[in-house]
Amino acid sequence: MRNFLFRLIGILEVAGGFFGMVNMLRRLLPFGSHDSIVAVICLFFYVFVLIAGVMLLENSERGVTFSGWAQLMQLPLIATPIFSYGFHCGAFVNVYASLHLPVQLGLDWHVGSEGFLLAVAGPGVARLGINLLALLSWLALRLR
Repeated sequence: MRNFLFRLIGILEVAGGFFGMVNMLRRLLPFGSHDSIVAVICLFFYVFVLIAGVMLLENSERGVTFSGWAQLMQLPLIATPIFSYGFHCGAFVNVYASLHLPVQLGLDWHVGSEGFLLAVAGPGVARLGINLLALLSWLALRLR
């Protein structure tokens, strides 16, 4: 069971990291915009996840450690008027709550996707959440 979970996590990391890396390279082509700074940061995130996934598929102990960090990077979902952050590679199952009255809970999921959001601004209604798939993957990597 452990090998199956590790391979599944590795495959999602490699696929999500590769597609994210390609999308960020496409965003970097018009050099000079302020969007290029965020794209470079995002590119490093995706390359790290891709390398972690490859190392995990090779059954490397360092790959388990890197994949744990890659899953922790995908864990928080923050969308406030001041700061926004969200990151996922391969798939996500997000549970979030809006921070206005009445508080509303939401669930969103997708397989075969990648996404990155890093912004100094955000939506008018703040939302905080967690990527359940990243949390479960991180816990599975702790099984060793």
